[in-house]
Amino acid sequence: MVFKAAAVQMCSGVDPEKNAEAMARLVREAARRGAIYVQTPEMTGAVQKDRAGLAAVLRDEETDLIVKKASELAKELGIHLHVGSTAIKLADGKIANRAFLFGPDGKKITSYDKIHMFDVDLDNGESWRESAVYRPGERAVVADLPFAKLGFGVCYDVRFPHLFRAEAMAGAEILTTPAAFTKQTGEAHWEILLRARAIENGAYVISAAQAGVHEDGRETFGHSMIVGPWGKVLASAGGTGEDVIVAEIDLEAVKACRAKIPNLKNGRDFALDIAPVLAKGGVTV
Repeated sequence: MVFKAAAVQMCSGVDPEKNAEAMARLVREAARRGAIYVQTPEMTGAVQKDRAGLAAVLRDEETDLIVKKASELAKELGIHLHVGSTAIKLADGKIANRAFLFGPDGKKITSYDKIHMFDVDLDNGESWRESAVYRPGERAVVADLPFAKLGFGVCYDVRFPHLFRAEAMAGAEILTTPAAFTKQTGEAHWEILLRARAIENGAYVISAAQAGVHEDGRETFGHSMIVGPWGKVLASAGGTGEDVIVAEIDLEAVKACRAKIPNLKNGRDFALDIAPVLAKGGVTV
């Protein structure tokens, strides 16, 4: 099947209502350009590093503004709408960094909670501890849609190839990594990570990103991207501000790539030995 997919690039602020309005405007543009699958970035609902500020706008899944608006948009436009993620209040006081997929009837097809927490200290002094606020997910997800099998990831997940290999082995033809990448890590690794995940799995990779300087002072890398299964960048956005990118998805290309390089079939289980360190004279230390 051949169809159009879109990635919506945003610069979400701290107000979910304004972000919902921006999402609606950009998603409608993507649908106008023929996309039947549209993806928004990580943290579509609010980019807010202040914990008290984030807590003040949090809602549970049943009352969340982004969830409600995405459901309405999917039904209005007759598309599959993938909210890359938004912060969802949980009963235990933690937060889920949760992705949602809605069908053309407006009903939720599935959701996915980001598994890998971004706990890092960067060279420029940036320090992040997502695990202090968010509850990590525990399950990978592949959605069997009428037009393709879709595997889920969010941002930092892209650095864990075994997640996407498991989804590809389960039949995923499109892998998704909506993100709010930092500028520093994006400049170093963003494109090569997306292309690597596409190449090693013979799959399309679609990544809608946050971009630019946000209200909370954070700066994200942008460069939303759609990559083909041979590793070619099919569409990309700039590094600042809103954008909509669209590319044609042809699942025959997935079949062709996996036939040329059948590494999903050729993988083998193996044991791992750690050789002992030998001192001079060949004596084991």
